[in-house]
Amino acid sequence: MSDKYKVFQGDEVYFVTFTIIDWIKVLEDDSYKLVLVDSIKYCQNNKGLQVFGYCIMPNHVHMIIQSNGKSLITGILRDLKSFTAKAIIKKLIEDKPHDYDEILNKFSEAESKLKRIKNYKVWQDGNMAKIVYSHWFMLEKLNYIHNNPVEYGLCEKPWDYPFSSATNYCEMPSLIEVIILSIK
Repeated sequence: MSDKYKVFQGDEVYFVTFTIIDWIKVLEDDSYKLVLVDSIKYCQNNKGLQVFGYCIMPNHVHMIIQSNGKSLITGILRDLKSFTAKAIIKKLIEDKPHDYDEILNKFSEAESKLKRIKNYKVWQDGNMAKIVYSHWFMLEKLNYIHNNPVEYGLCEKPWDYPFSSATNYCEMPSLIEVIILSIK
């Protein structure tokens, strides 16, 4: 894997994107998004994850994040993805949605190429991490995150999508607490 999107420092702010294998829309059902919500909250409360912005889409997640120094971002994201992968697989097996056999087969095929993972691979490798090098860049990425559900056709206005920090920035009830950035 190239170094282009790797997280190197622990104290930098990062814009990260992590994606489900083959862009499968396993997170289309809100109950699967809630698996991510709960895990992000856990990482905030127990691992030092600081979130400035986020959006959980049907097949990928965008976040602007930083560590408070308690843990390295690399470790936090590794643990987040590992836990949510197991929880998603468990939920798929329990819920048995109409296409769960096909989804599990794709996750199994992706795993079969790797020795370190047993049974299923849910997340693509890497986090598409980019260091947030300026206030302008951070606002650009925050705007991108908040408009992603609108562009995807999931809502008309960014604040109408409950799985995004756009609700936080509009002072509406939110699923995940974030550190509000100055938009000036």
